[in-house]
Amino acid sequence: MTLTALPQLPQLLRPRALVSGDLVVIAALSGPLHARYAPDLERAVAELEGMGFRVRLAPLLEAGRHRWWSVARPDEIAGEFNGLLRDPEVRAIVAHDGGQTVFGYLDLIDFDAIRADPKPILGYSDISLLHLVLYARTGLVGFHADLATPGLGGHWQRASVARRKELGKLYATLLTGTEPIGALPAGPSWECWRAGRVEGPLIGGVINRIVLAQATPFALPLERFDGAVLFWEELGGQASYVWSYLQILRHSGILDRIAGMVVGVPEAIDGLGSPDGSPTLAEIVLDVLGDRDIPVLGNVEVGHAGPNLPMPVGIRVALDAEEKTLSLLEPAVRAARGDVTGRSSHADQ
Repeated sequence: MTLTALPQLPQLLRPRALVSGDLVVIAALSGPLHARYAPDLERAVAELEGMGFRVRLAPLLEAGRHRWWSVARPDEIAGEFNGLLRDPEVRAIVAHDGGQTVFGYLDLIDFDAIRADPKPILGYSDISLLHLVLYARTGLVGFHADLATPGLGGHWQRASVARRKELGKLYATLLTGTEPIGALPAGPSWECWRAGRVEGPLIGGVINRIVLAQATPFALPLERFDGAVLFWEELGGQASYVWSYLQILRHSGILDRIAGMVVGVPEAIDGLGSPDGSPTLAEIVLDVLGDRDIPVLGNVEVGHAGPNLPMPVGIRVALDAEEKTLSLLEPAVRAARGDVTGRSSHADQ
């Protein structure tokens, strides 16, 4: 009998580190920019400029432009996105908002352009789907981080001055530094839902996008989840939906492969911890995990509740749920000079 070799997983692909004066483009990669949020976009530009970058708005990011629930047709968004990926002057791309469109152009993305010139792509919500797919196809480190309009120009502006300065320094260091950041700043909401300490590559996003992505040809191979620290969050819907998504991850074998879990602060989910005896999010998670002995850190600032701590997809982290620490053990970017491919010297775990 002839054994067929399994396809080799892509190695970790780190973008080139940004330097002061590099061009960062804010683009509409999914939803439209509603006119009333144009001032938020201006504030997002100011935040990025405060980090030392030049900022440009992509052409589709025109207030009031839309097609159905999207900013444009999927092929139009893909065309602009691919143009940014191919433009050597563009050193990072920040999504202005999430939405419901990324599934429409996964098959139109120029993956070769990403391999040739990997760049940081920042965003969450629907953009977390991009991070998962690009990581699966190319090994690209995705930056699950605040979007421009609701994040940098919205949630950040409602935070304290000290918190905004802390986040600005953290984001700038993540994009420009070639040394591990170490421990992310822990917040008072963090909770230990199951104790333990593990290390592994960070993988995650919106839980519904993780589940749906696995039903496409762009799914992450299950081997990618071996020893991983899975982070996820969710916006809206019912508590029972979250329970169902976790059950799908159980049936797929993902929960048997991961080493740890980080759960974001839930946002607008009906049926959580109600006086009628509804479960808490922690109870839902532990119910589905059963006797799987993996650490779980809950209510971390990841996702729609904002502001976001950055979660670089693919980077090795250390999770200590009992001590309530999450540390980045590797840099998310490579030195500006050297290996032109940006590929890690070791295969991803």
